[in-house]
Amino acid sequence: MSGTKSDRPELNRLKDKLRPGDSIVVESFSRLGRSKKDLIDLVNYFEEIDVKLISIKENFDTSTPQGKLMMTVFQAFSQFERDLIVERTKEGLKSARARGRKGGRPKVNAREMTKAVNLYKTEQYSVSEIVEMTGISRATLYRYVNQDQS
Repeated sequence: MSGTKSDRPELNRLKDKLRPGDSIVVESFSRLGRSKKDLIDLVNYFEEIDVKLISIKENFDTSTPQGKLMMTVFQAFSQFERDLIVERTKEGLKSARARGRKGGRPKVNAREMTKAVNLYKTEQYSVSEIVEMTGISRATLYRYVNQDQS
């Protein structure tokens, strides 16, 4: 299964079978996870359940002091990267607000929304037809219909 996906059936099966004290040997970290975040999350998970991780290509073993040190360094860089992303996002939002941008979802045209919900209630049109007639998205229509029934 591709390493680009974090939800992989074979990896999930492996996780289900792991017990404290087990060791996982991988050819390379690139085979375990494609993103740094995914890889670090996996390593943290293995640490929490007391499972050692060994990578042949990178000559990395989390059961050794050097491996633990390297994992700590990787985690520190990962946290630093997450913090930078949050900081840049906040700066971008602040800059956009200064230019008069508000952000968030655009307001739904109330008249079109009422029309869409009424068409839905008649049961004469499919959702696809209602979406095409009103320009309201399928998700928005369902959200309003479900709100109406609550």
